[in-house]
Amino acid sequence: MLLVDSHQDLAWNILTFGRDYRRAAEETRRREAGSDAPLVNGDTLLGWPDYQSGQVGVIFATLFAAPIRRRHGAWDTQCYESSAEARRLYRSQLDAYHRLCEADPDYFRLVAARQDLADVCQHWEDATAEAHPVGLVVLMEGAEGVEDPAELEEWWRLGLRLIGPAWAGTRFCGGTREPGPLTPEGFALLERMAEFGFALDISHMDEKAVLQALDIYPRAVVASHSNALTLLKGSESNRHLTDRVIQGLIERDGVIGVLPFNNFLRLGWQEDGGREAVSLDHLAAHIDLICQMAGNARHAALGSDFDGGFGVQSVPAEIDTIADLQKLAPRLSERGYSPADIAAIFSGNWLRMLDQILPEVV
Repeated sequence: MLLVDSHQDLAWNILTFGRDYRRAAEETRRREAGSDAPLVNGDTLLGWPDYQSGQVGVIFATLFAAPIRRRHGAWDTQCYESSAEARRLYRSQLDAYHRLCEADPDYFRLVAARQDLADVCQHWEDATAEAHPVGLVVLMEGAEGVEDPAELEEWWRLGLRLIGPAWAGTRFCGGTREPGPLTPEGFALLERMAEFGFALDISHMDEKAVLQALDIYPRAVVASHSNALTLLKGSESNRHLTDRVIQGLIERDGVIGVLPFNNFLRLGWQEDGGREAVSLDHLAAHIDLICQMAGNARHAALGSDFDGGFGVQSVPAEIDTIADLQKLAPRLSERGYSPADIAAIFSGNWLRMLDQILPEVV
């Protein structure tokens, strides 16, 4: 079953650790043994052969850099002190995606238009092909790289299609561990984004900012990688989605990518048995909550965030690489989801959203 994953920090890893995602995850782990990468980011879950075996046809590939106040050490090179520096880092990551797709189109292809998406999906439908290209849709996580909303025309031309205004708090709005509403600059950013048709990614935005955005943003609104606060009893983090936000996304026909990161699936898992204390059933529960609130399977999807600050050590025990997300299908079937429902969760919901935001051609 085709899978669309709405959040992977590929460029950040390429430029921070030199990871080559044309290799299998197992090969990358072997090469990185004893280096900083697995110590600070965990053992990788990603690689092109694993995309093939897991039928991962499309990825939302992020542009991500952290403010210098969140820097973790000398190894953490993708950090900025100013919006000008953030812009430089984000552009270098976007350039990395362009180079990757231009150098190896049999491995990766940039998806900036509906025709690009159709070409990638058609290739995956070809049963005679032994291997398939993986489509990359570019998502900006944290919008500090946009020095001025007037720059959005250039970002659009270069292939950016989704923007999340926050990671930590930004000059646009409150973010994870740094709450706050939309600022005047945030309202101006959303107004300019709407002119081009960018999708708004509310992951990491503080609830106050999200509720404001849901009221005013006229284009597609999604959560690329967020889980439900209601299933994380005791959490006081503003990183997770409240029922009010989930309902607001459903009312806006939004899509929510649930992530299989143990810290976002079961609080206290490390003390209660480690990886063995978390299973794909916990992931299925977060998906089921969204579907039950909606009364259908149109709004839940997958946004793994794999290699985004954690590795195989911090995901459910059944997962060794991204290919193992296919094991989620029978768990959903056991809960009464039909093959059509599961196909929607695995890929159909994100493909529907992309059909809304992508231009016909570039």
